[in-house]
Amino acid sequence: MAESLPLEMLTYILSFLPLSDQKEASLVSRAWYCASRNALREEKVRYNIPMSSASLPAIKSLGLWGISCINLTNLDGSPTSHQVLQSIAYHLGPHLQSLCLSGGSPTEASFVALILSCPALRSLDLSGCNSLFASGMLLAQPKMAQQVQQALSGLRELNLAGLRDLADLSFNQLSSCTPSLERLSLAYCHLTFELGSAWGSIGPQDSSPSQLSFHNLLRFVKERAGSLRALDLSGTGLPPEALQALGQVAGLQLQELSMHSCRDLSTEAVAALCRQQPGLTSLDLSGCSELADRALLAVSRGLRHLRHLSLRKLRRLTDAGCTALGGLRELQSLDMAECCLVSGQELAQALGSVCGAPPPLASLSLAYCSSLKHLRAKLGS
Repeated sequence: MAESLPLEMLTYILSFLPLSDQKEASLVSRAWYCASRNALREEKVRYNIPMSSASLPAIKSLGLWGISCINLTNLDGSPTSHQVLQSIAYHLGPHLQSLCLSGGSPTEASFVALILSCPALRSLDLSGCNSLFASGMLLAQPKMAQQVQQALSGLRELNLAGLRDLADLSFNQLSSCTPSLERLSLAYCHLTFELGSAWGSIGPQDSSPSQLSFHNLLRFVKERAGSLRALDLSGTGLPPEALQALGQVAGLQLQELSMHSCRDLSTEAVAALCRQQPGLTSLDLSGCSELADRALLAVSRGLRHLRHLSLRKLRRLTDAGCTALGGLRELQSLDMAECCLVSGQELAQALGSVCGAPPPLASLSLAYCSSLKHLRAKLGS
């Protein structure tokens, strides 16, 4: 029976098996061999590789299959980690497209050696890798920086979330090596804000070696406005003035913006953003506790192509604001968890879209919305 399954379906089934079982399955028949090979090469599958000598045989096998997405766990500066990194660089480096070192503590030398072996890299996750940025000297040597820039010339996505030691200088040194960058995360980094007209007149020579400043980030955004498409500034304490300064950057056309837990954001700043960046398709305003119904109305009016919207923990949002959701005709996912004042009547009408076809919602979260009642009744009927 398995032999009669389409290759795509067999590939999907085998993708759930551990690596050792996939290798065994590949011996059953030619069809299973092809399906196992496709399962291993599935781009959305990320393989976790522990920094242990026991991983060495698996790394060699993964290299034979051309694996392109990996996550390294328990990475530190030990000789064992160094040995595993060397093996990864040799066997996997040439075809790696996505590399995650999240929470690891690599040395700068081992990090650079690994990056230089990955010329096809498209996504790099350095979130929580504080040891790399503690000295502030990452890629400070021009020759090394030039080599890394060549290796990262095709990088599209960079995750620097949660780096407590990230400063202007180290950010500039790393970002200058990523000329094709489209997606950047600085979530929960400690951004400093010095409000005023000086934002527009500060150049790279004014970059701080000890802190990550908004004026330096704004300069970067202005330089990359033509290519930057996604920005995550969640948990940075972004004030309204800073959001407005970002939104009005000439040539910037963001598609995704996340500002989770930026509690000082105002309705006026969000409304200005919607006018300045009408091409947004994904917006996360979760935990922005000052926002209420008028912010959602501004989103509905200004972001007609929005597909993903997160409003989790907006405890000032009421049923009146939910009526605006009917105007988001392309909305695919909506998160309104913990919006405790939403009872559901207007939300049900908006999602049911009495005046027309409902939005093509594929995902809806209303977890812990304690006032819900009308929506339950509508869904029950």
